Amino acid sequence: MTVRIRRVYDEPGADDGARVLIDGMWPRGVRKDVLDYTEWLRDIAPSKDLRSWFGHRPERFAEFRQRYLTELEFGERAEALRRLRDYARDDLTLLTATKDVDHSHAAVLAELLRG
Repeated sequence: MTVRIRRVYDEPGADDGARVLIDGMWPRGVRKDVLDYTEWLRDIAPSKDLRSWFGHRPERFAEFRQRYLTELEFGERAEALRRLRDYARDDLTLLTATKDVDHSHAAVLAELLRG
């Protein structure tokens, strides 16, 4: 099993496996009929309140990570995480539109899925 992160604007790789969009909103400038993806799990995205607080500030990433992991324990996010874990039994590519992938929910999810 391999878990990768790619931006939705990157070309798909031959070894991507399942390609799951993990953003809460559809990415700007990307047509739904053009993006090569397996599923859009919008419920896995952090809450609006958490995203707003974080503001993509790297200095807040450690706290963001902890708060996001807590969010993933409950409700629709927990169910979406179970679904994502099913995909992660084989090769999985997490798709996101975020510019700073290393300081994003994609990085938190990849770390969590890799164990």
